[in-house]
Amino acid sequence: MIKPIATPSRTKEILAKHDVFAKKNYGQNFLIEPSVVEKIARSAIGEKKCVAFEIGPGIGALTQYLCEYAQKVVSFEIDERLPEVLKDTLQEYDNFEIVLQDFLTIDLNAWVEKYRQEGYEVVVAANLPYYITTPILFKIFEAEANISSITVMMQKEVADRFYAKVNTKDYNALSVITQYRCEVSPVMKVPKNVFMPKPNVDSAVLQFRFKQRNENIEEEVFFEMVKACFKQRRKTMLNNFGEYLQDKAKAMALLEQANIDPKRRGESVSLAEFLVLYEVMRNEA
Repeated sequence: MIKPIATPSRTKEILAKHDVFAKKNYGQNFLIEPSVVEKIARSAIGEKKCVAFEIGPGIGALTQYLCEYAQKVVSFEIDERLPEVLKDTLQEYDNFEIVLQDFLTIDLNAWVEKYRQEGYEVVVAANLPYYITTPILFKIFEAEANISSITVMMQKEVADRFYAKVNTKDYNALSVITQYRCEVSPVMKVPKNVFMPKPNVDSAVLQFRFKQRNENIEEEVFFEMVKACFKQRRKTMLNNFGEYLQDKAKAMALLEQANIDPKRRGESVSLAEFLVLYEVMRNEA
């Protein structure tokens, strides 16, 4: 590596040279601390022959380190100004490809399958734009793609919900659904002062690894049930679940069968208990 991009002076130099500024509507905040991007890249890249999919490379701060550790890096970028910038900032790397397309519109399964067929392990690594973190992650979660891990930076309060434990203020339907699909591990907390421009909030990096899917669970129904149980946070399981079933008496009976006190609230119900409730509900259908 000739010189890290993720420093204040280098970032200012690149932005000035290419007459580029951070676009608010793309949620752009450029990382200016090399130790942060290096840790994300090291955490993301496994030991096997690996291709990293990056979402929103910006001017290449994280991309640069991904190129150091991965055999190949494919970055998806929506901002038409940046391919020329990246051609300059990443000119020392021949293992980098830029795809000018909104990640939310790509055929993820086809992209992953292409590289799996070539013998690559596929990982996702990104400093995600805050405004679109959840749609991007759910696109990946809901795909059938064979992705080994997802290592991403996001707004800390969103990360707290993904990683939240039962009986905490951040625990909600997003926590349950994510932890049903994935093992979620914290990688690091990232203060707001390592970005340019500085955002209003701190960030955090999480890593997601997919669990084996349970073929007996109709996920769409399970996810709907979980969301319904958190619909009004201060209401009891009986009220929320009863509204979902449109039958309070049936809700009471199913909760009792699942050994869940009807007076409890959704935030006190563990993933394991939600799975039991789903099984009871399905068996009674």
